[in-house]
Amino acid sequence: MVDITPIAADLRDRAGKGAARATRREGRVPAVIYGNKQDPVMISLDPIQLRKELNTGSFFTRIFKVSAGENTERVLPRDVQFHPVSDAPLHVDFMRFGAKTKFNVEVIVVFENEEESPGLKRGGVLNVVRYTVELRCSPDNIPEQITADLTGLDIGDSVHISHIELPEGVAPTITDRDFTVATIAAPTVVKDEEAEAAAEAEAEAEAAAEGEGGVEVEEGDDAGDDAGDEGSKD
Repeated sequence: MVDITPIAADLRDRAGKGAARATRREGRVPAVIYGNKQDPVMISLDPIQLRKELNTGSFFTRIFKVSAGENTERVLPRDVQFHPVSDAPLHVDFMRFGAKTKFNVEVIVVFENEEESPGLKRGGVLNVVRYTVELRCSPDNIPEQITADLTGLDIGDSVHISHIELPEGVAPTITDRDFTVATIAAPTVVKDEEAEAAAEAEAEAEAAAEGEGGVEVEEGDDAGDDAGDEGSKD
């Protein structure tokens, strides 16, 4: 179960763009709490605290306990609007949830035991296909991260979603295939050497072909010259 993060808020008595702009002029960030078949609640947040939470990198995978007036609600962030120039948060959407609520969430993939991977020891490269994986779960089961174990993986091996142990009640949203999360790729140096060797072999083959072709051309040229000489004598 994820930790619940408290966050203070003030109630807003009006909705709409005009009210939101007025809230921003007061130095706060407008927000709304909606969902779970209840009326939406307009609130505002302290921009410093909000920015701090946004910078954690796990804002959308954490449950927040919002205290506004006499009410306290458990919510999950669903959307943040940012200023296109300053990147300052302009508006936040929070969703209430019930005991049976399930939704999709992006969760970070963490790779461990790189030192136990024979492929990486030999100079292989960890090629990450998915830095995050979309999972479906209830709010109380959101994992902060999922872990991919690289132990025993050699060059050419892959980490599929089936290799990652997920918490109970958590499943990937992609269910029709065992998709790849990462691979152990051959080292760049090895690839370059193979490419150079192939290029050298190709150059040698072309040179050999040109040498053989050159002899034929010379013979043809001599024959042509002889014919020309004979013609001039006539």
